[in-house]
Amino acid sequence: MTVVAVAFTGPRTIGFVREVRRELAPHEVRVRTLYSGVSAGTEMTAYRGTNPYLHKRWDASSRLFVLDPEREGASYPVVGWGYEEVGEVVEVGGDSADVALGSIVYGTWGHRTETVMEAARARRRLLAPGVDHLYGVFSQLGAIALNGVLDGALRLGETTAVFGLGVVGQLVSQLARLSGARVIGVDLLPNRLECARNIGLDAVLDGSEGGVAERIRELTEGRGADVCIEASGSAQALHEAVRSVAYSSRVVAMGFFQGQANALYLGEEFHHNRINIVCSQISGVAPDLAHRWNQDRLVTTFMSLVESDRLNLRPLVTHILPAAEAPELFRLLEEEQTTVMQTVLDFREGIPDSLLEG
Repeated sequence: MTVVAVAFTGPRTIGFVREVRRELAPHEVRVRTLYSGVSAGTEMTAYRGTNPYLHKRWDASSRLFVLDPEREGASYPVVGWGYEEVGEVVEVGGDSADVALGSIVYGTWGHRTETVMEAARARRRLLAPGVDHLYGVFSQLGAIALNGVLDGALRLGETTAVFGLGVVGQLVSQLARLSGARVIGVDLLPNRLECARNIGLDAVLDGSEGGVAERIRELTEGRGADVCIEASGSAQALHEAVRSVAYSSRVVAMGFFQGQANALYLGEEFHHNRINIVCSQISGVAPDLAHRWNQDRLVTTFMSLVESDRLNLRPLVTHILPAAEAPELFRLLEEEQTTVMQTVLDFREGIPDSLLEG
């Protein structure tokens, strides 16, 4: 059986490629992909060709992006990107009999028809019986959102303003409310604002009307938000978050910013109000939490909230298309932002050989 992966063959160009299907080692299991969610943030930077890995090389020893024409970073085709997958165990190695055939596993293995993973990892990623399989695609985005909430160090009774109500922002908002915060959501798009209202945020502000910082101060007795979380990747949104937070308070920057941040004016409120801007990125956790939190705990904690029905995920899924229609799905993400939120590729019917490259 051929393993097929979705590939970015060039900027804004989608194809399908064959991959080698290898035999299992005794400690491994084979997982057939059911659904694969598409990230509207990081993944779209590769689709558009703006991701820094396509133009520079990440030097792990210095932790710097460097210009290195002789050893460039990633290049097209970019194969199998994606980190929101859920699938069914269809084969187990000889030492992995405790992972039952038919088990549903969530994780990160890219847009491909199947994957092989260690049985020990599969055991940590089993979706509880009775939970909608579709919800497994939220495990990584949920971990990203939870990491942002932890970086915000929210306290019971405080007010958090979330800038950007795409999928990550909606998840951050729900998690912040579970943490005991009063949550104000800010966005420009009517569909996202309506979703936030339906989920039950304490206040929802249309950023296109202007005066966001002023309105947030009106809602907080003049103080400003105790914490602002930017989840849009927009420098303009980050600047407004800086304007909206209380004196000597924290802004968490979660977005994957592209290009220059010309809309960020660091000589204004950032400087005069002594604002602390903290980066939240899933490869690490806050230093004061590192002795007890890691990525595995972020993922499993979020999914435990899903399995206990404490999060409202179904309204976030707006489009489910067969994997064979991946080009159309990415086009929707690029061109139809007013109607699209979480998009999902349905791999249950596979991908026809007629679509494969070569």
